[in-house]
Amino acid sequence: MGKRREPRKEISVPVRIFGTDSGGQIFSEKVNTVNVSRHGAELSGVKALLKAEEIVGLTYGLNKGHFRVQWVGPPATPKAGHVGLLNLSPEKVLWDFPLPLATLDATVREAQDRRRHPRIKSNNSVEIYPSGQNTPIRARTADLSMGGCFIEMSTPLSVGTAVRLGLWVGETKLWINGKVVSLAPGFGNGVTFLQVGEMEQAELKKFLSSLTRLPI
Repeated sequence: MGKRREPRKEISVPVRIFGTDSGGQIFSEKVNTVNVSRHGAELSGVKALLKAEEIVGLTYGLNKGHFRVQWVGPPATPKAGHVGLLNLSPEKVLWDFPLPLATLDATVREAQDRRRHPRIKSNNSVEIYPSGQNTPIRARTADLSMGGCFIEMSTPLSVGTAVRLGLWVGETKLWINGKVVSLAPGFGNGVTFLQVGEMEQAELKKFLSSLTRLPI
């Protein structure tokens, strides 16, 4: 299970989660929060078979966001049916109750955690060419790493779809081959990079390094 980055509010409120489970089946469930923070939440009563790194949608009232699964409670333990989620758009208003402010130590730990885990929130233009298609789908990334990205799309592609990406980092366009590995209906796709040339790797690493050097 993931280490907590910041103070959490212990609160139980009804939410709905939806997406595609680890078996490729679309699901939608009403569950409850256990605790909530500015960057994540723990849920209970989850029946869908999920695994870490999958993307799910979550609605609370009329508000909607998308989250990455950080951990899943093991079966036959007190945490069975619990999942820990990371909010991929924490700047958007989702909850209608106050949340505790992060302490300085929590802020430092979060910065250290970002350095250990290369996924970084980054809004980049991207052209997507699904296998066998010559006309690009134009979209934007929500996060980016050396190994993949999440692309926001109202009509996501199917899991397993091979894609060629034209990814803009600054003024440079990188060409990368990848595969869709997760699907969040109404939100987008998680894509893993399969082939990244040496020049593309160098440019991507330089771009991601520039983001991590920004002030906290």
